[in-house]
Amino acid sequence: MKRRKARELALQTLFQMDLSEANASDALEHVLEEAEEKQDAFLEAIVTNFVSHKEVIDEQLASNIESWTIDRLGNVDRNILRIALVEINYLEDVPKSVAINEAIEIAKVYGDDDSSKFINAVLSKF
Repeated sequence: MKRRKARELALQTLFQMDLSEANASDALEHVLEEAEEKQDAFLEAIVTNFVSHKEVIDEQLASNIESWTIDRLGNVDRNILRIALVEINYLEDVPKSVAINEAIEIAKVYGDDDSSKFINAVLSKF
């Protein structure tokens, strides 16, 4: 699986965890089944690191979004930011610039008209 696809499936997994409060393994299994994809190490690394470091990641986000709380962020934007921070903080083989660029590109597809600009503004602080 290409890394872009893994990031998109990670977004779907985190989104599902947010909305339904499903656990990570159930959400990931459901997303893979729906996409007719097999398990992928990069996808699993994103989800696993997010679950392990959720509090730290959310604290980082909260301290870098001006005039907003993390709960006020749209689900898509919040989870794109979370994935980017997992990559920046915990996946050593992903350059920071790549993580930011991928987050912006995914926001253009899955977010609203201003998502990519917002994502870029927040991630430029890291």
